[in-house]
Parts: sequence; C-alpha cells; structure tokens
Amino acid sequence: MKLSDNEFTNGEITVTYEPKKCIHSENCARGLSDVFRTSVIPWIHLDGADSSIVVEQVKKCPSGALSYCYNKELATVK
Repeated sequence: MKLSDNEFTNGEITVTYEPKKCIHSENCARGLSDVFRTSVIPWIHLDGADSSIVVEQVKKCPSGALSYCYNKELATVK
C-alpha cells in the first residue's frame, strides 16, 4: 500500500524513500527486484517479500535514501 509519494507500507513496516539522497546505485533493485522495481509505478512493492527480508535490503542502501520503521498496532478501547 502506498501512503504518500515516498512512503510505502505492508501493514507491518513502512519504507520511506528520500529521492534527494539517492545516488542511484540500484543496490535495492539488484538485491530484491520483487520489491524494488525500476520499471513499475509505484516502484516499491512491499508485498513482494517478507518484511524481514525487505528490512535487510533497506539496510544495504549506501546513501541512506531508503529507511524503514516497524508499525505499531493501534489498540481500540471499548
């Protein structure tokens, strides 16, 4: 699911992309092409792999243009 132009979530994690930081090394796409797709919009598709695998790939971003956070479930009080 896409949140904004540069935020993407699968419910468990949210990945943020900062285009001004990106050096276009394509490490993300070469390492996990089912998630980081260079020819499709939106280009980040978090349902393409398990969240833990996506997190490991995001950590390999050399410029820091990709970041992630784990989402917290919102509890509803009745």
